Amino acid sequence: MTGKTASIAHQMKQLVWAFALLTFAVVILAGSTLAVYQNCYRDLLWNLTTASEFNQDFKEEIDLKMYYYVIESRYSEGLPVEQVQSAQELARDLLSSTTDKESLRAITSVLDLCQNLENKIYQIEQTASYDDRQSQLENNIYVLTGLIQEYMYNYLYCEAVRLNALQQETSRRLLAEIAAIALGGAAFILLMTQYTVKLSKSITDPMVKLNRRLQQIGGGDLTVYPPISSNIREICTFGEGVEQMVQRMGQLIQEATEKQSRLRHAELALLQAQINPHFLYNTMDTIIWLIEAEKTEEAVEMVSNLSGFFRHSLSKGADVIPLSQEICHVHSYLQIQQVRYKDILSYRIDMDPRIGGQQIPKLTLQPLVENALYHGIKLKRARGTIVITGKVEGTDIVLQVQDDGVGMSPERLEQLRHSMASGERVGFGLSTVEERLRLFFGEGYGLNIDSTQGCGTTITARIPWEVNG
Repeated sequence: MTGKTASIAHQMKQLVWAFALLTFAVVILAGSTLAVYQNCYRDLLWNLTTASEFNQDFKEEIDLKMYYYVIESRYSEGLPVEQVQSAQELARDLLSSTTDKESLRAITSVLDLCQNLENKIYQIEQTASYDDRQSQLENNIYVLTGLIQEYMYNYLYCEAVRLNALQQETSRRLLAEIAAIALGGAAFILLMTQYTVKLSKSITDPMVKLNRRLQQIGGGDLTVYPPISSNIREICTFGEGVEQMVQRMGQLIQEATEKQSRLRHAELALLQAQINPHFLYNTMDTIIWLIEAEKTEEAVEMVSNLSGFFRHSLSKGADVIPLSQEICHVHSYLQIQQVRYKDILSYRIDMDPRIGGQQIPKLTLQPLVENALYHGIKLKRARGTIVITGKVEGTDIVLQVQDDGVGMSPERLEQLRHSMASGERVGFGLSTVEERLRLFFGEGYGLNIDSTQGCGTTITARIPWEVNG
């Protein structure tokens, strides 16, 4: 902001004081305004007529044809590429004659989405796996056709609103200007031309710069520049606000990127822990022993539990799963371990049935149970019990893994709590679980550990309760 600035309202007041001299200008403006509105009306009517040719059943037809293609149905007519290209051609025609900002955004989105849709169709054609094609159909085709149809409807709505507003505005302006013609406007041309040009320039020049700046931001340039200068106070404020917004956007993007990176790193660490070679070797050895001992049913059950254990670990790539699936994962793990440690291990799972659909990060409970087994029950060298419970407390869900193993000393407990709070990668994977819970649900949630040496350990996980989860 440089020099003396004034508000638009103040400068407009000066213009209003001179409005009495508009007699001759009204005559000129009446004809030019009529011509402009007539051209706008013709363009809008052409846009609406052309847009109405868009297939109203576009989404249903593309989705159905692609579904038949993916499942290789006898009703399949091949890839609907021509239909998508027709939609692209229609969008290009509209793009060349559209001027409204919202309409342009909508029809540009339709054109980009159609191109993306065509690429995704060819991608499915080149994909051999049925499951991958089905996934691409659901995650790409269905989503893109829905967006295309939605943006086309938005375009029709925007153009219709503009047409209606144009008709009303034309009627009002014509009536006003016809009345003003009688008053004349010769003095307006002589006295107001210079002031109008100056005022217009003081607004349009910085607005052009602002528009160029916004285009840069839309193109991904989040560099913070000095605010655009103007003698219009509102434009200066707007320019400063844009740069502040860019600065904040950059900070948010950086924070989101760092958070996502930490989540992926934590999930990868837990997945790697699941593929523990010692655990797998020992489990396979146990299965071989059961087969050699002709305990076929027990061997089959253990193989089924091992399969379920790894299936739940992967969860089809999902980061968040229902609590009921996490319990199945824990149950499969404990069933496997109970065969190996049948003389020392027993367990009990007690979950409130209301929380089975609650969404939680996968691999939340199993690392806690593994910690209870290997660093509690196993070191006890006597029979022990692991109790897994879940209940609702107010607006939160409290999950507990309790064992009656060896526990830990106060010094070791304090060291473990400190490690979890600071994010150090120690503590039998507990720090990773703690970090993921905080990243998903916020700093108010996570793990708490209580332990008494010789009596056992209790690990409590607190997460928000989504009633409709």
